[in-house]
Amino acid sequence: MSIKLRLVLMNFLQFFVWGSWLITIGAYWFQTRHWSGAEFGAIFSTMGIASLFMPSIAGMVADRWVNAERLYGVFHLCGAAVLFCVPMVDNPTTMFWVMLLNMVFYMPTISLSIAVAYASLKSDGKDVVRDYPPIRVWGTIGFIVALWTISLLHLETSAGQFRVAAAASLVLGFYAFTLPRCPPLFKRGQGQSLLDALGLTSFSLFKDRQIAIFLVFAMFLGAALQLTNAYGDTFLHDFATVDAYKGTLAVRYPAIIMSISQVSETLFILAIPLFLRNFGIKRVMVISMVAWFLRFGLFAYGDPGGGLWMIVLSCIVYGMAFDFFNISGSLFIESRSSASIRASAQGLFMLMTNGVGAILGSSLSGLLIDRYYTAADGTKDWHGIWIAFALYALVVAILFSVLFKYKHDPRAAAAIASDDALDHRIGM
Repeated sequence: MSIKLRLVLMNFLQFFVWGSWLITIGAYWFQTRHWSGAEFGAIFSTMGIASLFMPSIAGMVADRWVNAERLYGVFHLCGAAVLFCVPMVDNPTTMFWVMLLNMVFYMPTISLSIAVAYASLKSDGKDVVRDYPPIRVWGTIGFIVALWTISLLHLETSAGQFRVAAAASLVLGFYAFTLPRCPPLFKRGQGQSLLDALGLTSFSLFKDRQIAIFLVFAMFLGAALQLTNAYGDTFLHDFATVDAYKGTLAVRYPAIIMSISQVSETLFILAIPLFLRNFGIKRVMVISMVAWFLRFGLFAYGDPGGGLWMIVLSCIVYGMAFDFFNISGSLFIESRSSASIRASAQGLFMLMTNGVGAILGSSLSGLLIDRYYTAADGTKDWHGIWIAFALYALVVAILFSVLFKYKHDPRAAAAIASDDALDHRIGM
């Protein structure tokens, strides 16, 4: 089996695990368990809390002591065990701690999968900008297949979604040990600084002002990243209480409607190399932020009836919003870090987006929704919620365009996949 095919299967399973519950846990939480929005915000903050330390720790371990693919497999096996226990949880407090443990094992696997893929492709003489996006697109396909599986099996409000995720994680855990070897590249005595001694060398990236600005705005955008994952499915489920929309396709199969977002991802992932080389990271990131503004704004005015086209268009826009941020960001970080800290650098990117950013986004959104957008009878002002999110994304886009001052250099952008790119500034 070729390296590309092996990495395709890894990415498919990686996001199948997440897609089995990430979008539909809201429906399970609100429709089946009837727990509160503030508590739900805390649940979604678990991925942020785990991302504060686990990707960095895992990256340090993979860079110094343990093969990345082996550590990746161990984490997935542990995550499978935790997911099997989720259906037994019967209160929100315990659910928080169980999901936090699950995220402790899952979140570092995202950056580890990227590190394994980049290292494997480079060892095989491949161009990561050209060859990685077509591989990564299969992760999105895995997410879509998971969503459709959960929806068609009518598990959206059932604990069965966690059993499906656990089974996939178990398979991936064992499969990881067959992946190409990615041994540690950090050499003893290589660095003498305090950061080297503590295994925090990737934080030296903050010394570059523009990289620091990039990572800070990655954090701000990370705050918006999980909002539609957290609330999109339950937003559509809530229309079931409105007589005019009962029985509509979007209400009966909300997860399938939401999966249009992932279908869109498959197209925009393949467009990333073209956009990066022609427009550079700054414009690509601004496009992503404007796309988030449109994503939320279209949700604000959409409905499962005559406004269904807005919801569908919002899902299409999501592909650009998500991919241009996540994939382009990881490629940018890859280009600015040495091979000896490849996993740690991806862990740092994860820390800023799915760590600090996700905690801010999930925690504050839950509190704000409960306080300002939830009526006494528990109904939510979804129009107001999505408008608030849209305005936030617009402000972030404007500030980023002003403060991030890199200029586009096509030659530097084209060099992103080579080792020489480490000595250049990527095109902005």
